[in-house]
Amino acid sequence: MAALFTLSICLLSGLLMSRLAKKLGLPAVTAYLIAGLLLGPFCIGSLGVEGLGFASLEQVSAYNAISQAALGFIAFAIGNEFRLQQLRQMGRAAIIIGILQAVLTTALVDVVLLGLHFWKPELISAAAALTLGAIAAATAPAATLMVVRQYKADGPLTRLLLLVVAIDDAVGLVLFAVSFGVASALTSGAVSVVSVVVEPLVEIALSLGLGVLMGLLLDRLERYFHSRSKRLSISVGCVALTVAVSSAEFTVGGVHCGFSLLLVCMMMSTVFCNICDFSEELMGRVDGWTTPLFVLFFVLSGAELDLTILKDPAVLLLGVAYIVSRSAGKYLGAFGSAALCGCSPETRNYLGITLLPQAGVALGMALTAQSLPGDGSMVRSIILFSVLVYELVGPTLTKWALLAAGEIRPEGKTSARKKNA
Repeated sequence: MAALFTLSICLLSGLLMSRLAKKLGLPAVTAYLIAGLLLGPFCIGSLGVEGLGFASLEQVSAYNAISQAALGFIAFAIGNEFRLQQLRQMGRAAIIIGILQAVLTTALVDVVLLGLHFWKPELISAAAALTLGAIAAATAPAATLMVVRQYKADGPLTRLLLLVVAIDDAVGLVLFAVSFGVASALTSGAVSVVSVVVEPLVEIALSLGLGVLMGLLLDRLERYFHSRSKRLSISVGCVALTVAVSSAEFTVGGVHCGFSLLLVCMMMSTVFCNICDFSEELMGRVDGWTTPLFVLFFVLSGAELDLTILKDPAVLLLGVAYIVSRSAGKYLGAFGSAALCGCSPETRNYLGITLLPQAGVALGMALTAQSLPGDGSMVRSIILFSVLVYELVGPTLTKWALLAAGEIRPEGKTSARKKNA
C-alpha cells in the first residue's frame, strides 16, 4: 500500500503544481518536473517520511516500469503522425531535417569538447568528448508531445516537429553507436566493426520489424471487438505487451541484439494507423486514458534529477559547454536544413528551439557510456546536468517557439490557428 500511497501523492502533487504553473504562464510539464524535484531525495524525500516522497534515487528507480510504459505510449502517440497523407506532404523534409540537424549537432559538440580536450587534456578526454557529441543528437519526445497537447498546437511547424522528433531517435542510435565505438577504441586500442556498424543497424531493423508485427497484431485483435471500452483495453494491453517485449536482449553469433522501445512503439502505431479504418477515433480515446500516466512519468523524472552533480566545478563547466554547443547545433542544423527544404520562415526560425528538450533517450545512452573506462562517470554526470537544465527550461522554450510561430493561440483560447501545410 505504501507504493500506491506514493504514486497518489506524485499524481496529486503534479496536478496541483500545474495550477500554479498556469498562473505563471509555464507549461504543465515544467510543473510536473518541479513537483518531482520537490518530492525527490534532495527535498521532501530527505525527511524520511515513508510514502511521502523518495528518500533515495534507488526508490525512484523502483518505479521504472511506469516510466517505461509511459515512454511506450508517448512513442505510440507520435507514430500516429506518420499517416500516409502526412508523409506525402512533409515526409521528405522530415527525413532530411531529422538527419542533418542531428549530424550537425554531434559535429559541433565534438568540435567544442575536443577543443577543450586539446586545451586542457586533464579536463576531458577525447573519448568522453566523442561520446557526449553523439548523445547530443538525441531529443526527448515526451516533453514536446505534452506541450503540443496542452496548448492544442497545430500547423506546419508542429506537424513537422513531431515527425522530426520521431526520426531523431533512429539517427541518434546510429550516431551514438558509431561514436561510442570509436571512443571505446581510443581507450582500448581496438576498433570493433560489429559494435560500430552491425549492432546499431541490427537494433534498428529488429525494432522496425517488431513494430510492424505488433501493429498488424493490434489491428487484427481490434477487429474482434466492437465496444469502445474493449477496443481501448486491447490497445492499452498491446502497447504494454510491446513495451515488455522491447526490453528483451540476446546475442546471436557474437552480435548483441536488442530493441529500441521508442522505435518499436512508433512503428507499431504507424502500421496500425495506416491500415485500420477506425484508428483515428481509437487513438483519441487512448490519448485521454494516458494523461495520468504521463503526469506520473514527468513527476518521477523530476524526482530522478540528481542535484549532487552541481557540487563539481568541472561538471558545471563542461555541462555549460555541452549545453551551449548542443543548443547552437540544434538551432543552426534545423534552420539550415529547413531552409534547404524550402520550409516557411516560421519553421526555419523556430524548429530548432523546439528540439532542445533532452531526457530519457540521452539518459539511456549515458547509462551505456558508463562502461567507458575512466570516463563513464564524467559523461553521465554531464548528461545529468544537461537534462536538469533542458527538462526545466525546454518545455517553456517549446511553448514560446510555437506561440511565436502562430501555432498556439494566446492563453484562454481552446484551439490553435490552422495554417496551410
